[in-house]
Amino acid sequence: MDAPLSPASPATLPTVAVVGLGTMGTGIAEVLARAGREVIGIDISEAAAKQAVAALEASTARAVRRERLTEDERRDVLARFRTFTDLQAAADADLVIEVAPESYEIKQQIFRELDTVVRPETILATGTNALSVTRLAADSARPERVLGLHFFNPAPAMKLVEVVSSVLTAPTAVAAVTDLAVELGKEPVAVGDRPGFVADGLLFGYLNQAAAMYEAKYASREDIDAAMKLGCGLPMGPLALLDLIGIDTARTVLEAMYAESRDRLHAPAPVLKQLSEAGLTGRKSGRGFYTYTEPGSSEVVRDALTPLTGEVVADARTIRSVGVAGSGTMASGIAEVFAKAGYDVVLAARSEEKAEKAKSRIGKSLSRSVDKGRMTAEAAAQTLDRITPAGSYDAFSDVDLALEAVAEDLEIKQQLFATFDKVCKPGAVLATTTSSLPVVACARATSRPQDVIGMHFFNPAPAMKLVEVVRTVLTGDDVHATVREVCAKIRKHPVDCGDRAGFIVNALLFPYLNNAIKMVQEHYATLDDIDAAMKLGGGYPMGPFELLDVVGLDVSLAIEKVLHREFRDPGLAPAPLLEHLVAAGCLGRKTGRGFREYARR
Repeated sequence: MDAPLSPASPATLPTVAVVGLGTMGTGIAEVLARAGREVIGIDISEAAAKQAVAALEASTARAVRRERLTEDERRDVLARFRTFTDLQAAADADLVIEVAPESYEIKQQIFRELDTVVRPETILATGTNALSVTRLAADSARPERVLGLHFFNPAPAMKLVEVVSSVLTAPTAVAAVTDLAVELGKEPVAVGDRPGFVADGLLFGYLNQAAAMYEAKYASREDIDAAMKLGCGLPMGPLALLDLIGIDTARTVLEAMYAESRDRLHAPAPVLKQLSEAGLTGRKSGRGFYTYTEPGSSEVVRDALTPLTGEVVADARTIRSVGVAGSGTMASGIAEVFAKAGYDVVLAARSEEKAEKAKSRIGKSLSRSVDKGRMTAEAAAQTLDRITPAGSYDAFSDVDLALEAVAEDLEIKQQLFATFDKVCKPGAVLATTTSSLPVVACARATSRPQDVIGMHFFNPAPAMKLVEVVRTVLTGDDVHATVREVCAKIRKHPVDCGDRAGFIVNALLFPYLNNAIKMVQEHYATLDDIDAAMKLGGGYPMGPFELLDVVGLDVSLAIEKVLHREFRDPGLAPAPLLEHLVAAGCLGRKTGRGFREYARR
């Protein structure tokens, strides 16, 4: 039976014990103490306890310097935090949060001891992000009082707290802890008990794929990280994030997820095992995917694995003029980028009218830049003058680089490359902006496949810094060198990758989006909770469903299908819910309804 709880209020859980004073435990203790709770810090290591006090002193001192705390408030916070090395100290706690290593044996031992120490009404919370809360609760003498309370690192800064209940957890315990999270200034999200919960359940599959991509030598660690930061607006690249989390921790989480899902996306990449067993666990050891100045440091140093990014291995061709094929938003944006960089641009479409309309769109974009003070009216006029609209691709006869930005349809692109082959002069570089189709299929439509390369710009092209440079097995070294040089001149960041579905960004992004859809489909969590979890817990600029509706559900489905066909992994099969919404014409913001409804403009 559920023991009674006092009514929820700021004083419901006035005394909290935190077991385990590592980085996470110390951060949670700080959050609690700053919110007025009496905090009992417990660690079997006296050194860890002293280090926790020192960390809290340093953190609160910084808060005073930044005028976020007064000196009196700082003294009060420090006075509320006491440390011990014996679980008996938790006897008077209203809530105990364990943040011990991710081991059933260790956590079960802590819970067994706590059962003999704490009061019957005390709530016991586990900070696990990989182990079963239900299993931990079932081994406790009071399973109805056991739940999960998953903070994110660093606890003082991250807003998300996942409140995890098992089938055994009493609703009153969940309510009390949820109220506490709100009082701490956090955003609680209620989730069920499965490995990874919401945020880590989506995040770690993505991190695992990035590790596998690096292990396969598909792209360098720097390019993988830069691609996800610049292409998706993420605060940190996946391999740098693995180093921050701890490669051994990531491996433990993934193993727990794979044990339940049997999804190959969650089967830990072998490189994670190799690194963790070698003691190369990331920042905490001083080396993981990157090498750091010392254990615990965030400063990366050059090592033997660091590639000479951007190293030219062949002489680049001279590019003075550029032809852009297409009349849509992407073609207009790319033409604007090249013209701003000083290139003469031929903007060709299937009719003179479409080409003129595309140039007009660029003119409006430049006017907005002038209005916002980003460029002068004179510079805008000069940029626009460099763009020549054309109603025929014959106008590409003298360009040095011909780049297509037409519909994402292989047959259409192959026909266009066959046209390029006929009209473009010898030595011209021929590029496709495809995001999901095989570049080599475009190359084979020409008699000069060595001149063909992928240049995947991101939308909106004038604002987004990333370009994925996609070499096929036939692309010439000089063509690759040319495109990297051009990217530098147009102030874009190039990342190199091979010619396979999704390249870097989409290959990592869309399985993550697909898994989010599966969570909703399985009624594990709501759209709003998943979006909140990824924004607050992962620092993502948009939640997965916000992003899907912006990208377009039809576009997303097409990319998912391409990835599934390429890699033949059952875990990449498009979620049925996505297929159903597309079949119903619910394509996202552009139709007024996708995963959410939008006001018609």
